Amino acid sequence: MNTDLTGKRALVCGSTQGIGRACAFELASMGASITLVARNEEKLKNVISQLPVDDTETHNYIVADFAEPEQLKSGLERFLKDFSVDILVNNTGGPKGGPAIEAGPDEFLQAFTSHLICNQILAQAISPGMKAAGWGRIINVISTSVKTPLKGLGVSNTIRGAVANWAKTLSFELGPFGITVNNVLPSAAMTGRLESLIRSRAEKEGKSEESVKEEMIREIPAGRIGTAEDVAAAIAFLASPAADYINGINIPVDGGKTPSL
Repeated sequence: MNTDLTGKRALVCGSTQGIGRACAFELASMGASITLVARNEEKLKNVISQLPVDDTETHNYIVADFAEPEQLKSGLERFLKDFSVDILVNNTGGPKGGPAIEAGPDEFLQAFTSHLICNQILAQAISPGMKAAGWGRIINVISTSVKTPLKGLGVSNTIRGAVANWAKTLSFELGPFGITVNNVLPSAAMTGRLESLIRSRAEKEGKSEESVKEEMIREIPAGRIGTAEDVAAAIAFLASPAADYINGINIPVDGGKTPSL
């Protein structure tokens, strides 16, 4: 199975922590040059200094806050004057929890901007180079909520569903150019996002964080909470030449938790 990414460049969003960081390391280990994207330059420099590198790899970064789409757009324009991108990993932290009915319009707009609008900016900027090369990968890190909405995550459920439909549409449009568009759907992966949700649930229900974790584990057939590396492995496979004929799909990485086909 060919998983060699030598000579490819991967742009990984949200890559200073959690799933994005794990993904950057996994893709670099497969030979890809990495472009990190996040808003904190010091953290970006720290991750760059730790990435594996050989004679064929050159790693760099773009500083961008996804709450400011114009900042992302200008950063991309400067970057693409010197580089092209073969693999795009869209990965952005989720909005705060809570029922959809209690969320203000601004919460939906903010989440829509940082997820779908920024994804669109990235895809529009990068896909011409992929078309010219006749090869490309767009991988979106979303959530299992696109299959079954998750309780207490009203805004997230709504926005993630929109991203999934956007991605499926792109898979039809870009597939003829050798570009695949797929979604990876994490559920319970132990990241800063999940830790925050556990704390919030524990406070709301008057339980310890450990008891909340134990309840979560009982709902997972695999018997454990996943890791960022579990999710990164799925992303890495979809990014590889081995996944050439996989396009337009959603892959849950959830230990079997999602109750749908």
